[in-house]
Amino acid sequence: MANSLAQDRFPCINALRVESSIASAEKQTSGELRVHIDMNCRGDVMDRVAGLFTALSMHKTEARNGVLIYLAIKDRKFAVIGDGGINEKVQDEFWQSTYDAALPHFKSEDFSTGLCSAIETCGKALSEHFPYCEDDVNELDNGISWGL
Repeated sequence: MANSLAQDRFPCINALRVESSIASAEKQTSGELRVHIDMNCRGDVMDRVAGLFTALSMHKTEARNGVLIYLAIKDRKFAVIGDGGINEKVQDEFWQSTYDAALPHFKSEDFSTGLCSAIETCGKALSEHFPYCEDDVNELDNGISWGL
């Protein structure tokens, strides 16, 4: 969950709000959502996100329905990727709608609202393909993953 060291380094992020948004979204879907925040992203953002996806064990969910939302604040890089189970069921519009929900907030440097909007949009869309089940197990930590 939110830690004070990360909050000192990333004061523009309301971690409790973002983590609460993840928990709320996951009550609509069996999908698993994670957020990773870096200050900088050197190189290709999709290479970074793919590496994080594996490092965070997001590919190990039973239904292969994990989604990683990534933000590099200073470099203004943002990406959303999902596992194979999701990609088999959704169209490009799924990813675009999540991106579009966050972008206006990021442009005004309201990063927490942007992340929450992306999470809410993604959770709602995931619920259509991966509905919540009463016996759902939270397979991935809802806490923000903090980078450098």
